[in-house]
Amino acid sequence: MPKEVRYFDYFDAHADQIVLGGKALVGLIEAMIDRPENAQKFVDEINQCELSADKIIHETEAMLHSSFITPFDRDEIHQLTNNMDNILDKIEDVAETIGLYDVQRVTPEARKLAQISLTCCEAVAAAVKLLRTMKNAPAILKYCHEIDNLESDGDVALREAMSKLFREEQDVRQMIKLKAVYELLEEVSDCCKDVSNSIESIVLENS
Repeated sequence: MPKEVRYFDYFDAHADQIVLGGKALVGLIEAMIDRPENAQKFVDEINQCELSADKIIHETEAMLHSSFITPFDRDEIHQLTNNMDNILDKIEDVAETIGLYDVQRVTPEARKLAQISLTCCEAVAAAVKLLRTMKNAPAILKYCHEIDNLESDGDVALREAMSKLFREEQDVRQMIKLKAVYELLEEVSDCCKDVSNSIESIVLENS
């Protein structure tokens, strides 16, 4: 029986917003290092990505309630979209924390964590866009493995950033602020791994 292809259009559109959000995150961190006056532009981009993704999720959920045939199990679709949404929520958390904590400067260590997050987001999008056919299963699983490795890289980068922070930062308030930013940046890659796990489950169940 034919399966509703619009689900894949929604998955792809959501994945595009995740990549845009990841790029805006890197832009925000770069701005905080070099040109803080440009930071708000990237905060606005992140907020717009999150709003766009929320709209896509609502449309996906509405279709789940109205369609009889789905490409995967309904619970799998629900979990996938929720985990994808968590990525952008976490990226938005970074931007909000920088504003709420009045962070005036960040470090190259934050840049490294943001870049790992972006690479994770791009791998997530690549894997999602292959879900239209299980003939792509080997390539999908390869991206999932890449995401797992990137998440491990994020763990290492976080530990290194924390070590340097506690050894070298003399301002306690700045230490607290940067610690929060570092941890949230690393959690972006954790959220990407959650999506990877959802995708792996879909592939194993449907291939």
